[in-house]
Amino acid sequence: MQSLMWVFKFLLILSFCDLYSQTLAQKVQAPAACSEADRVALLGFKARIFKDTTFILSSWTGRDCCEGWEGVQCNPATGRVTGLVLQGPSDKDSAIYMKGILSPSLGSLHFLETLVISGMKRIAGTIPQSFSNLTQLTQLILEDNSIEGNIPSSLGQLPLLRSLILGGNHLTGQIPPSLGNFKNLINLNLARNSLSGPIPLSFRNFINLENLDLGYNLLSGHLPDFLGQFHKLALLDLSNNQFSGQIPNSLCFLTNLLDLSLNNNHFTGRIPAQIGSLKSLTTLSLSSNQLSGQIPVSISQLQNLWKLNLSRNALSDPLPIALSKGIPSLLSIDLSYNKLSLGTVPQWITSRELSEVHLAGCNLGGTLPNLTKHNSLTSLDLSDNHFTDGFLNIFTKTSSLQKVKISNNQLKTDISRITLPDGLSSLDLHSNLLFGSLSRILNSSTSNFLEAIDVSNNQISGSIPEFTKGLNLKVLNIGSNKIGGQIPSSISNLIQLERLDISRNQIRGTIPTSLGLLLELQWLDLSINGITGRIPGSLLGIKELRHASFRANELCGEIPQGRPFNVFPAAAYAHNLCLCSKPLPPCKGKMGQ
Repeated sequence: MQSLMWVFKFLLILSFCDLYSQTLAQKVQAPAACSEADRVALLGFKARIFKDTTFILSSWTGRDCCEGWEGVQCNPATGRVTGLVLQGPSDKDSAIYMKGILSPSLGSLHFLETLVISGMKRIAGTIPQSFSNLTQLTQLILEDNSIEGNIPSSLGQLPLLRSLILGGNHLTGQIPPSLGNFKNLINLNLARNSLSGPIPLSFRNFINLENLDLGYNLLSGHLPDFLGQFHKLALLDLSNNQFSGQIPNSLCFLTNLLDLSLNNNHFTGRIPAQIGSLKSLTTLSLSSNQLSGQIPVSISQLQNLWKLNLSRNALSDPLPIALSKGIPSLLSIDLSYNKLSLGTVPQWITSRELSEVHLAGCNLGGTLPNLTKHNSLTSLDLSDNHFTDGFLNIFTKTSSLQKVKISNNQLKTDISRITLPDGLSSLDLHSNLLFGSLSRILNSSTSNFLEAIDVSNNQISGSIPEFTKGLNLKVLNIGSNKIGGQIPSSISNLIQLERLDISRNQIRGTIPTSLGLLLELQWLDLSINGITGRIPGSLLGIKELRHASFRANELCGEIPQGRPFNVFPAAAYAHNLCLCSKPLPPCKGKMGQ
C-alpha cells in the first residue's frame, strides 16, 4: 500500500513538473515572426525609394521584418507592424536623404499606430489615399519632405489620430474640412507649405488641441472666434500668411497659451485690450501687420513674457507707463518701425538686463543710450534713428554683443578707435558719418566669429587692410567711402566670403588674380574706382557668382569668356578704357591681348 502511495506521489510530482515546464516554455516563447502581409507592404515602400543615402533601407533584408529592420516596430505577440519611424537629420543642407515617392502599400499596414517619415527631403509624390485605411494610427508625421498635391480628405477617417504633422512640404489647395473629425487631436502642424483658403469651421471640434502651427502658408480670411475655445492650447502659430481683419478678443481666453505668433499677416485694428489675460504667455509676436492705436496697458501684466515683438505696424505714442514696472521676465523687445516718437530710449529698457533691444525707426536721437546693465545683451538694433554721439560706449560696456545694427543715423566717430567684442558676428554701421581707417576692426586680431561687416556710405579713408588666414567673413561691404590703395592679394584668405562690395571708393592698381580663389563669392562689386589692367581669367573659377559689376574703372582687354562673365549685362562693364568681347563688342587688334 505504501509503495502504491509512493508511486502516486511520484506521478503527481511529474505531472506538476510537466505543467510547470509547459508554462515556462510559454513565457519564454520567442516573439512572433513578422506578418508576411506587412513585410510585403514595407518592401513596396522600399521599391519606390530610388536613392537612400541614409542607408536605413539597406537593413531591410531577410524574412523577418521585426528583426533587424531599422525603423520598424512590431507587436511581439502578433508579429504585426505597429510603428514605422524613419527620421532624417534636421540639417536642410545635409547630403543624407531618401529620394522617391510614398508608396500606397503602406496603407496595408492595418495595425500601424505610428507612421513617421520626416526629414528625408526628397520623398515626393502625393499622400496616398490608402493611408485612410490606417484606422489604428495615432501619429502621422511626414514633415520636411517634398510631398505635393492636396491633403486627402480621406485622412479624416482616422479616428484615433492625436498628431498630424505635415509641415515643410509642397502641399497646395485648401485644408480639407474633414480634418475636423479628429476629436482626439493634440498636435496639428501644416506649416511651411502653400496651403490657401480659410481655417475650416470644422476645426471647432479640436477641444483637446495643444499645438496648432499653420505658419508660412497662403491662408487667408478672418480668424474664427472659436480659436478661443481651445483652452488646452499652448502654441498658436499663424505667422506668415494672408490673414486679415481684427485679432479676435476670444484669443485672450487662452490662459494656457505659451507662444502666440501672428506676425507677417494683414491684421488691422488694435491689439486686444485684454491681452494681459494670457497669464502663461512667454512669446508674443505681432510684427509686420497693420495694427494701430496704442499698446494696451494690460501687456504689463504678462508676468512670464520674455519675448515681445510688435515691430512694423502703425502703433502710436505714448507707451504705457505701466511698462516701467511690468513684464518682469522680459529679455527681448522689438518696437521697430511703428509710428512711435520716443525721443530717448525709455529708462525701463536701459535699466533692465535684456538680451535683445530692437528700436529701429523709433525717432530716437541725441547720444546713444548708456547700456551699463546690459552685460547679457546679444543683439542691438537702433538703425534709422537720429543718434549723433556715444558710439564708443556701446562696445566698451556690452561684452556679450553678437549683432549690432546702428545704420542710417548721424554718428560722427573715428572708427579706428573702436574695439569690437570678441563674440561679435555681425556689424552694420552703414550710412553714418564715420571716419578714420579700417585698421582696428579688420586686422590680425579680428575674431573668427565675425561674419558680416557693412560700413558703406560713410567717410572712411585709408586703405583696405591685409587679411590673415582663419577669418570667417561672409559679407564685406565698404562701398561709398574714401578708401584708396589697392585690393590686397591676401583677400584670398577670406575663403568664406559670399558678398564683396568695394564700389565708389578711390581704389587703384589691378584686380589680383587671387580673387579667383573666393569660390563661395555670389556678389562682387568693384564699380566706380580707378582700377586698371585686365579682369583676370582666374575669376572664372568662381562658379557661384550671381552678380558682378566692373563699371566705371580703367580696365582694358578681353572679358573672361565663360559663364557667368560673358552673360552679365553690358552695363556691368560700361565706362572703362577698352574692355571687349561678350557681352561687349569683339576685341580688335591688340585690345584682347
